[in-house]
Amino acid sequence: MSVAEFDTRKLDRLTCREREVLRNLAQAEPNRALARRLGIAERTVKAHITSVVRKLDLDSRLEATLVSVQHREALTQDSIAS
Repeated sequence: MSVAEFDTRKLDRLTCREREVLRNLAQAEPNRALARRLGIAERTVKAHITSVVRKLDLDSRLEATLVSVQHREALTQDSIAS
């Protein structure tokens, strides 16, 4: 699957925290910086990223980052609705 063909309905599979981690992937920061920003352990960030990649049927963190950048509006709407 190409990221361009990503179905934004898949975002509904994510927990609020997973959406937050996904939104922050757009900053292109390492896990340690994301952990500091979110106030969680680096290992927890890694677990969330792994879960996001799996739930969205992606192949890598890079694809998740691209989804975050390309579908930022949908992710922001999800956070407002939550």
